[in-house]
Amino acid sequence: QVQLVESGGGLAQPGGSLRLSCAASGFSFSSHSMSWARQAPGKGLEWVSGILRDGSGIYYLDSVKGRFTISRDNAKNTLYLQMDSLKPEDTALYVCAKGWGARGTRGQGTQVTVSS
Repeated sequence: QVQLVESGGGLAQPGGSLRLSCAASGFSFSSHSMSWARQAPGKGLEWVSGILRDGSGIYYLDSVKGRFTISRDNAKNTLYLQMDSLKPEDTALYVCAKGWGARGTRGQGTQVTVSS
């Protein structure tokens, strides 16, 4: 079955960086688009970034453009999200999702907290 396991979250100061990883198994990773989404306390799930199966197309939420970078390693079945210049409003549970958008099968998530 599809398994998505996120890691790399934690506490960061404003302006700091974190790198999230998502280890995928149970499906042909290289054949599918992948996405990152987030859910802040009291808010709905928000699609943050997506990447096509070969990396040829990428989507970013406007508020993270220029700060976040999505990438993938199809040989390692792993999805990444490099987050730089973090802001307090980036605080959320970050999940990876199979497919283009936030509606696909998702992992349990990794918590990112941005605070001084």
